[in-house]
Amino acid sequence: MKTQEITCIGCPLGCRMTAEIGEAVAIKGNMCVIGYEYGLAEVQTPKRILTASVKVMRGEGYEMLSVKTNAPIPKECMMDCMAVIRGYCAEGEYAVGDVVIRDILGLGVDLIATREVR
Repeated sequence: MKTQEITCIGCPLGCRMTAEIGEAVAIKGNMCVIGYEYGLAEVQTPKRILTASVKVMRGEGYEMLSVKTNAPIPKECMMDCMAVIRGYCAEGEYAVGDVVIRDILGLGVDLIATREVR
C-alpha cells in the first residue's frame, strides 16, 4: 500500500491528510467533506490553475500579458499548455477576464487575461 501526504486547500483550515492508496483510496485527517473530496481528487486526477504570460504585439507599455486558465487543468497537460502559450502572440486590447486562447488543447478551459492591455 502506498501513502501520500496532502495538505487541503479547500478551506482555510488547511488539513494535513494522508491518502492510503491500494485497491481503493482511503483519505484520513480531513475535517470536512471538502477535504475528503479534495484529497480524493488530488490522488486520482490532480488539477491546477495555470498562470503564465504571453507576448503582446502593439500593446501600450507592456511587452507581456499575464494570463491564467479559467478552471483547473490536469497536471499532466501543464507542459503541453505552456508550449501553446509560448508560441502565442496576443494582439489588440484586453480587459481583465477577456479570453486570450479559447479551449486550450481541447480541454474545455479558456486562457484569460489577468491584466488590462490597451
